[in-house]
Amino acid sequence: MTYPETPQGDVAEMHFGIMVADPFRWLENDPRQDAEVADWIEAQNAVSAPYLQDLAGRDAFHRRLTAMFDHETLLPPVERGGLYFFNRNGGLDNQSQLMVREGADGPSRVLIDPNTWSDDGTVALAEWAASADGAFVAFAMQDGGSDWRTIRVMNTSTGEMLEDEVEWARFTAIDWHPDGSGFYYSRFPEPEADFNASVENHAVHFHRIGTSQSEDLLVHAPTPGRPLLHTAVVTPDGRYLMVYTTALTGGVAVTVTDLEAEDAAPRTIVDSYDDMWLLLGSIGTEMFFATQNGAPRGRVVKIDLSDEQPEFSDVIPERSDAVLWQGGSALVGDRLLLSYTVDVQSQVELYRLDGTLDGTVPLPGPGTMGAVKGRPGDNEAFFAFTSYDAPMTILRLDVAAKETTVWAEPEIAIDLDMIRVEPHFYTSEDGTRVPLFVVRRNDIEGPAPTMLHAYGGFGISMVPHFSPAAMAWVAEGGVYGLANIRGGGEYGQAWHHAGRRANKQNVFDDFIAAGEYLIDSGITPSDGLAIHGESNGGLLVGAVVNQRPDLFAAALPGIGVLDMLRFDRFTSGATWVEEFGSPSVEEEFQTLLSYSPLHTIREGVRYPAILVTTADTDNRVVPAHSFKYAAALQAADIGDRPHLLRVETRAGHGAGKPTAMVIDEFADMWAFAAHWTGLEVTEAD
Repeated sequence: MTYPETPQGDVAEMHFGIMVADPFRWLENDPRQDAEVADWIEAQNAVSAPYLQDLAGRDAFHRRLTAMFDHETLLPPVERGGLYFFNRNGGLDNQSQLMVREGADGPSRVLIDPNTWSDDGTVALAEWAASADGAFVAFAMQDGGSDWRTIRVMNTSTGEMLEDEVEWARFTAIDWHPDGSGFYYSRFPEPEADFNASVENHAVHFHRIGTSQSEDLLVHAPTPGRPLLHTAVVTPDGRYLMVYTTALTGGVAVTVTDLEAEDAAPRTIVDSYDDMWLLLGSIGTEMFFATQNGAPRGRVVKIDLSDEQPEFSDVIPERSDAVLWQGGSALVGDRLLLSYTVDVQSQVELYRLDGTLDGTVPLPGPGTMGAVKGRPGDNEAFFAFTSYDAPMTILRLDVAAKETTVWAEPEIAIDLDMIRVEPHFYTSEDGTRVPLFVVRRNDIEGPAPTMLHAYGGFGISMVPHFSPAAMAWVAEGGVYGLANIRGGGEYGQAWHHAGRRANKQNVFDDFIAAGEYLIDSGITPSDGLAIHGESNGGLLVGAVVNQRPDLFAAALPGIGVLDMLRFDRFTSGATWVEEFGSPSVEEEFQTLLSYSPLHTIREGVRYPAILVTTADTDNRVVPAHSFKYAAALQAADIGDRPHLLRVETRAGHGAGKPTAMVIDEFADMWAFAAHWTGLEVTEAD
């Protein structure tokens, strides 16, 4: 295959006595301002696009993916002033709408439809919040996948847009002051260049309705000299403003302001960034938190802010057999609704506020419970349930009766009875026992081409969930596997720490061991394993391909962090130092260099087929990572299989990507992987 010519510069830098060449440094330039980079991207797409389009099975996958995505999806509703607000996607809508109902079961109407905002569907509705009385909604607009947000305000009853406009919001939540006078949000100062802007000086502000942004009140100031992110939320009763501050270490500091107090002075109740803290709810001055402080698998504590010197005390201690899943826990009614994960599957329990167990909440089956919406004092709560073979269903919980009813359940284009989900465990190189879920059709018994997916970073748990893309691969006769490798939070804080910084090689060992297990167990043929991961998962794919190129038939690193010696120079990369380590510290530099995908490509070794995917406006993991990595692959002597780059335009890091664009990308990736793993795809009608 003939690749576009990529000029190599003579850039080289000395790092702790090691000279490191960086011949493709010029590809770090912003393609919107550098014509040479823009032309190079166009030339790369001119090679990859026709190759992918001509693959047998590409049209069949596109058809299959379209069918799998084509089902209504609702998120749990939020009640404000008797109105119920919720997101809805009809299935193939490019962007989800914001809907509103009078009463939980009343007729719905469209409040905000971002599908009307742009011709190409790339302007999305991001964060939103309704005022306490439901009269107004503040909502964020995301353009072209960028992390930047513009916040506007709508009158709920009339649909009228207010003149208020807030710019340069990023990594933000939105929450209203209880009196409806305005809302809290997080932003950066206006940058000189928005694409590569750093993450310094992130702060929380308050915007009063009817005023200019220049008058917004600074609520929580940044810490000088440290890249921290701050998120503000108001407690359900409207009394307290909570500010969570993270250094992306897996934990947060917590500051509380009593909005009813005359002086309204902020009060720090957690000053370390090392542990997870999440407010489950408050009653009066008493607050209930889920935390991993002193409990790597999680515990529930409370604090009374009316005490002269308030201290945390245990309510529900850490369990040795389960991990407290913060994404599915809350104080609703007069009970603590707690979701625990046991081997990465949810179990839901109710507790009285004194910590006494008060029963369980039945779930439809093995899977994941999350996205709880409910408040202290209300007997009604909503939550989502999903699994690999169960599309997202919204359940309504009667807290007192401990009973659930279905509020919204989709219909999908596949008979789920023909799908089986198999929980497996395998042993990594150092003897660690790692979970692995395998999804396949009931009639697939012998080895079949397999797509293996993982993430392995930032304490993020890869819980069972329904994926239309995964189901399309399975429907065509392939096997889909997801490995719950270290670096995530599946077994609590210790599982995360075992895969970060100096321990990052454990993540790669776990993933490689998963591939070996699939082949040794007869699930996957020896030449039929494809791997896929995005962001930190893209780093994972790039690293393991360099370490074990013989193990994989195809690799799909997406929007990956691939230059581990310069990741901290761009946009939010400075905050990842807590996860990866710093290239400016010698010992950490040595660790980063040992696995950096860009720097560990092995000349003279036969590599799998590789399709690198990224987006030109990704300002979280800048596309330069993928550009430089793809150029290095194409310049190396690593065999005759294709090593292609696919660059999406008007797209970012994933959030806000139009459904049509998502389907196109997966059709290309799955057809590419099917070709090189030997998956025989049903031809399109």
